Amino acid sequence: MKAITMQRYGGPEVLELTDVPEPRVGPDSVLVRAKAAGVNPVDWKIREGYLDSLFPTHFPVIPGWDLAGVVERVGPAVSEFSPGDEVIGYVREDHVERGTYAELVSAPVRTLGRKPRNLSWAEAAGLPLAGLTAYQALTKALTITPDDTVLIHAASGGVGTFAVQIARAKGARVIGTASPHNHDHLRELGAEPVAYGPGLTDAVRRLAPGGVSAALDLVGGEAVDVTPDLLTAKGRWASIVDPSVIDRGGRYVFVRPDPTDLAALAGLVDDGRLTVALAKIVPLADAAEAQRLNAEGHTRGKIVLEIA
Repeated sequence: MKAITMQRYGGPEVLELTDVPEPRVGPDSVLVRAKAAGVNPVDWKIREGYLDSLFPTHFPVIPGWDLAGVVERVGPAVSEFSPGDEVIGYVREDHVERGTYAELVSAPVRTLGRKPRNLSWAEAAGLPLAGLTAYQALTKALTITPDDTVLIHAASGGVGTFAVQIARAKGARVIGTASPHNHDHLRELGAEPVAYGPGLTDAVRRLAPGGVSAALDLVGGEAVDVTPDLLTAKGRWASIVDPSVIDRGGRYVFVRPDPTDLAALAGLVDDGRLTVALAKIVPLADAAEAQRLNAEGHTRGKIVLEIA
């Protein structure tokens, strides 16, 4: 099969389209014929070696954790899926080796959910990692309710766009930080935008004089420094970027595969309450360019690799 592989850490040039053996399918896994794979910041961070201390890495590596495709074969212990089922997945294991930038992916059933009916293959591939991150942060770390006013830092980014929609679906009021050119987009999603930089604290306080009851940091840096002063007395906050928030009364969120949460996201999509914005669809062979664009951080919406 065709797959993108890397033999060592480095820049985009280490990614190559190669022929590799078809993956084995374990008892608790299924073989998925990939239609598309999402590109996420973690992909190029792994390529650069930034996560080497967290995940054992076995070269050659096939990058990628996001997947949309069709089940071809199931392992002997699998009852959740059958050949022909359309699935999405956040196919992360506790080591780095077999990713989703490939024509065939062996995926543990604990990483998979059913594809939302209303999404294209490319849209579906852009949902799992970013969608799960937003969903788990809001529903598990922060337990958002209709009574909340939620501040989301970097609300127009990949995770932020999902977080705004999920918080609004929960009935919460949302204030989102973003560059001014993304403010109209946030308004369309139902958020009240404020700009980054000088004046951020005053702008949030004008919208929520008594403070926000929950805050989600998706960017780190200054957002972590200013957030505690913007909370109500019993306000909750979480970060997906900076673990040091734990020492300041916050929660740190590291997304995990969860079929139940994938099903909840699919339900929001099929109910019309969650959409997936695409920035660009590129062929599998151009994975290096896709990662380069993702690392620049200037795109609004998901970058997705088209595989079949």
